Amino acid sequence: MFRNKTFNRRKLLIVFTAVMLVLAFLAGRLVYLMVFCSEYYGQKAEDLHERERDIKAARGKIIDSTGTVLATNRTVCTISVIHSQIKEPEEIIRVLAKELGMEEDAVRKRVEKVSSIERVKSNVDKEVGDRIRNYGLAGVKVDEDYKRYYPYGTLASRVLGFTGGDNQGIIGLEVIYEDYLKGINGKILTLTDARGVEIENAGERRQEPVDGNNLHISLDYNIQMYCEQAAKKVMEAKSADGVSVLIMRPSNGEILAMVNVPEFDLNDPFTLIDTGQQEGESEGTAGEDGQEKAKTTEQEKQDLLNQMWRNPCINDTYEPGSVFKTITTAASFEEGVVSLNDHFFCPGYKMVEDRRIHCHKRTGHGSEDFTQGIMNSCNPVFIELGLRLGVDNMYKYFEQFGLLDRTGIDLPGEASTIMHKKENVGPVELATVSFGQSFQVTPIQLATTVSSLINGGNRITPHFGVSVKDDQGELVETLQYKVEEGIVSPETSQTLRSVLEKVVSEGSGKRAYIEGFSIGGKTATSQTLPRSANKYISSFLGFAPADDPQVLALLIINNPQGIYYGGTIAAPVVKEIFSNILPYLGIEKEAAPEKEEKEGQPE
Repeated sequence: MFRNKTFNRRKLLIVFTAVMLVLAFLAGRLVYLMVFCSEYYGQKAEDLHERERDIKAARGKIIDSTGTVLATNRTVCTISVIHSQIKEPEEIIRVLAKELGMEEDAVRKRVEKVSSIERVKSNVDKEVGDRIRNYGLAGVKVDEDYKRYYPYGTLASRVLGFTGGDNQGIIGLEVIYEDYLKGINGKILTLTDARGVEIENAGERRQEPVDGNNLHISLDYNIQMYCEQAAKKVMEAKSADGVSVLIMRPSNGEILAMVNVPEFDLNDPFTLIDTGQQEGESEGTAGEDGQEKAKTTEQEKQDLLNQMWRNPCINDTYEPGSVFKTITTAASFEEGVVSLNDHFFCPGYKMVEDRRIHCHKRTGHGSEDFTQGIMNSCNPVFIELGLRLGVDNMYKYFEQFGLLDRTGIDLPGEASTIMHKKENVGPVELATVSFGQSFQVTPIQLATTVSSLINGGNRITPHFGVSVKDDQGELVETLQYKVEEGIVSPETSQTLRSVLEKVVSEGSGKRAYIEGFSIGGKTATSQTLPRSANKYISSFLGFAPADDPQVLALLIINNPQGIYYGGTIAAPVVKEIFSNILPYLGIEKEAAPEKEEKEGQPE
């Protein structure tokens, strides 16, 4: 009996102790929540009784070097409904369906959905939003918003890029400079009761948005517009698949124009360019059995859009052809394996091991010095230079010139140079590389490398972004870019400019010659893979003035029909471009000897 009483007392003591510990824990927890977390949970409680609506911040503008606004914002509206405040649901459904051009069933789903606030449609024209607001329908909210707008439609589409429905950048400069361009959204906070009904006369609290900063870029509207016109003209004349133009300052890498025709409409970026073909395929055609057959799936359409958005100047690679001979020339001068007075003999080909590699002039150029060799764009001359350099030296200079790395341009998706692995390069591969075949580079890489070789030897970074300013014009940041000095000697750079000037004044690039201007350049004609397709790329790279380059142009014509030699069809286009933009840039004519009319080579 005594033992039972002792046991019960112990049991009660344990239970009492446990209860006291629990109560102590709860009391401590209560003190913690009420004292230390009071501010946090007070805010949470307040939020439960506040309805939140975003106020979109205006995205920063993109402004060119002349002050022309290339990307701005247009006021649109977002239409929403608040279920607890709706008094005439059928009238709301009728009005919204009519004004928004939506099916009544789609509107009904949103109107009848029980939620604190339901978005019906965004990016509604302001005029439509104003009309809906004037109906005075209880439970319908019309909030002003911003939509990206590009005043010039297709201009520099693959450079500027565009934004999505959330106003965030998707491609181009819009995505690269997202952190500068985007603002900070504000909020409208409305006090409600526990049922979500707005409390009458309670008013609203606003957190004002912070607008994004403006991006100032090097692109020049006038030069871009003129180059697009020139590119469209030659594309139509030659029934080409596409034409690309690059205009840049070789001294600092600023890009004045980047054209890729055909361009797409930035205000309607999800419509394919070739509407006659591609949209028809997407919508489908009627089959023999009367059933409509969809030719293009959603995935296939997305692939077509991705292809349309690609920027060939930076996303695609190609065989550079004879323009690359400028790089072989610079490496040869640096290594001292050639001089201007070295003599060569071209019978129309050169044997490398057991391979006969032809010159573009099958009858040969005969005896020629090096200056004549580059003027004639003679393949055997450059094969000889490549063999003199050897594999190790050739690749040493490729690395020194920055050719094997990306340029670092401020656009997304830059492709890398596709080059033979050094250990796999034999005499034949070395020979073809020396005159620009059997490997691939991007147009921007080629233009950047040549710019760096002719500007005195400073490897520059190509770019569009110049500075970031706020809407009051106050400087936020000056954008900086990497420069690598001394990739070639000043002497090599000067000699290279001199021989390239002769290419234009007397050689294969004579169709780019402009009286009164000293222009250097190089023609190129390369074949795309597979060779059996007989498709070619014609190009010309030119710069002016030849002795002090202030502007460089690279023009590429993809798959021209008929005559396809770069010296014949690409050089005249650059001549036309230079004739207009050189005076515009303040580059004046100089006393220059008239060129001799001389039979040049087709390259």
